[in-house]
Amino acid sequence: MTTLVLDNGAYNAKIGYSHETVSVIPNCQFRSKTARLKTFTANQIDEIKDPSGLFYILPFQKVDFLDTNIIITEPYFNFTSIQESMNEILFEEYQFQAVLRVNAGALSAHRYFRDNPSELCCIIVDSGYSFTHIVPYCRSKKKKEAIIRQLHVMDETHVINQVKEDVCYVSQDFYRDMDIAKLKGEENTVMVDYVLPDFSTIKKGFCKPREEMVLSGKYKSGEQILRLANERFAVPEILFNPSDIGIQEMGIPEAIVYSIQNLPEEMQPHFFKNIVLTGGNSLFPGFRDRVYSEVRCLTPTDYDVSVVLPENPITYAWEGGKLISENDDFEDMVVTREDYEENGHSICEEKFDI
Repeated sequence: MTTLVLDNGAYNAKIGYSHETVSVIPNCQFRSKTARLKTFTANQIDEIKDPSGLFYILPFQKVDFLDTNIIITEPYFNFTSIQESMNEILFEEYQFQAVLRVNAGALSAHRYFRDNPSELCCIIVDSGYSFTHIVPYCRSKKKKEAIIRQLHVMDETHVINQVKEDVCYVSQDFYRDMDIAKLKGEENTVMVDYVLPDFSTIKKGFCKPREEMVLSGKYKSGEQILRLANERFAVPEILFNPSDIGIQEMGIPEAIVYSIQNLPEEMQPHFFKNIVLTGGNSLFPGFRDRVYSEVRCLTPTDYDVSVVLPENPITYAWEGGKLISENDDFEDMVVTREDYEENGHSICEEKFDI
């Protein structure tokens, strides 16, 4: 029987059969200011002629497949009522033959331990659209006493999110970059001009090449230009210093160290040398280097520190799910529809460690 793997992220859904390649699609519904009565779902965004006024509705990706097993991710400490609704949707509405509900971090940890069989522990730092979760794993078991969740408050249009992904980076020296961003003309190496899409001749925005930038005066081409300087690194800086905007939380490096320090002292060196970054935020240029340098500064000198950025941190958890579906003990991990019909929600609560 085939197994569908769905990493149900807040921004993208990573979905595909275990014997096929993964597809990454927008995990949300859209409405447009110019077509308010119509709702677009997932990759239907490609059908929209003018995405400039798109805004997101509650993200959720449904699937409808019969005679199939499913591995599906959900957040840590999900509300019991939502877990029960998920059981009902998967078993009763869509009639899946067997279900494994699991945290994305557990799938990432499984992938990491498969690639690094000699390691005993790792700490998964999953930084995505809505949350950053920092979760230590010892083999396949998460250490619940050291889990940290950080909330990200997002209110962005589709276009602004695209600008963020195209131009933002993580500064290695915030105050130095801020000084550079204040300079004029050629000396300001941080400044970029972003050409906004007009959805007629320009379907997707892009950065103007440095040699084509007009450093003084106005462009004569009629293009809509968004000039960005300190915004490029000030936005991702919130992940490292959330107090800058009044959010009283630790930054990601400090939270990693705090999480590890909540674990038995003899285990701590194993976690410091196996820090794994996943999620879309880890793709910001400089993200991995900044995490490493700050964790290194906060860690005892006799501990090794290693920060791993997988080749594709967005699909890393999905790849772990694909590997789990091929395990010999996969059948022991799932709840079958027969089990569910006989025992109800209690069997899922007993078997799934959410």
